[in-house]
Amino acid sequence: MDKTIQNQGWKTAALLVGRLVMAAMFAMAFTFKFIDINMTATYIASAGFPMSVPLAWIAAIFELALFISFLTGAYFREACILAAIYVVFLAFSFHGMSTWSKDAEGLNFGAFVSHFPFAAGLLFGAVSGPGRVLTWNRTCLK
Repeated sequence: MDKTIQNQGWKTAALLVGRLVMAAMFAMAFTFKFIDINMTATYIASAGFPMSVPLAWIAAIFELALFISFLTGAYFREACILAAIYVVFLAFSFHGMSTWSKDAEGLNFGAFVSHFPFAAGLLFGAVSGPGRVLTWNRTCLK
């Protein structure tokens, strides 16, 4: 078998699995927000943000849009870039240095650090694109 074909199959599978993992992460995020939007709003308010209920709804809808993009591949590169910015924003806003001294187990530091590999993966996705399998192209959306 031609090595180009073998490499293409592996790349296609890796891109699809990566997209599905990203979709699953944001599916969990928006599901928890929709299940108890008030709990999310309380958490947002505890970080010092005003208008926590509208922000919770905006976050939930944004995460739903990311999920749809990752699942379908539509506007994938743009979604990856926006998601990477969002993930880094969340790291600093909710798990930043001001929370580390209040957390004896170091969970906030761990949560802070874990956002950066996720952001890096999203940036790799932005560069690589959604792949060719199970992907809507933009002409389908016009």
